[in-house]
Amino acid sequence: MLPDYWHQLGLDLPLAPHFRREDFLVSQSNAVALRMIEAWPSWPDHVLLLVGPSGAGKSHLAAIWAAQTAAEISFGRLLEGSDVAALAGKPALVLEGADEIGGAEAALFHLLNLVRQQKTSLLLTARRKPDLWGISTPDLLSRLRLAPVVELGAPDDVLLRAVLGKLFRDRQLNVDAGVLEFIALHIERSLDTARYFVDLLDRTALARGRPITRVLARELLQEFSGDEEQA
Repeated sequence: MLPDYWHQLGLDLPLAPHFRREDFLVSQSNAVALRMIEAWPSWPDHVLLLVGPSGAGKSHLAAIWAAQTAAEISFGRLLEGSDVAALAGKPALVLEGADEIGGAEAALFHLLNLVRQQKTSLLLTARRKPDLWGISTPDLLSRLRLAPVVELGAPDDVLLRAVLGKLFRDRQLNVDAGVLEFIALHIERSLDTARYFVDLLDRTALARGRPITRVLARELLQEFSGDEEQA
């Protein structure tokens, strides 16, 4: 999650990163998950659960799969009141944030049953495994446990540096490797945070008429975090 102090500039930060296959950088933290996504339709089950912390790349992988399968994308928080039969009738469906279904346990139970009956494909994303969702319906939990689980770890150092480098290159910015290393060491280990911070740093550099350097990155972190350990 992006720290609150990074919003204090009042900048219009972009919320929609590119989620194309060519934008997905592979490392040990996500290689297994990518292989499973690309293995469709040869999945071991009609339902696949993609689990990982916020900013690990779940939405990116889900978007890659959706593009590959022409899947519709829906959200767990919107499941209550949805037409479950219509959703299950899609040849492929992504349910993002399946651990955020709230009171829609019956709807999710019905969706899982219909998907398996109709032999369509369903990709669920969640931050944690189903046993930690607080589900009160035993039959739903048992259905979810049947689904294969692919876990994404937090981005490792190699991936985080690679993502930072690509984000700067996408903006046609040539940033020194030492700056990338410094940023990777001091921001939250999250791809979402990396995107936000690169945008923030670029805009701040333009506003102040300064190049993007380690000094500017350190100043920005200190200014808005008050973290003296960055010095």
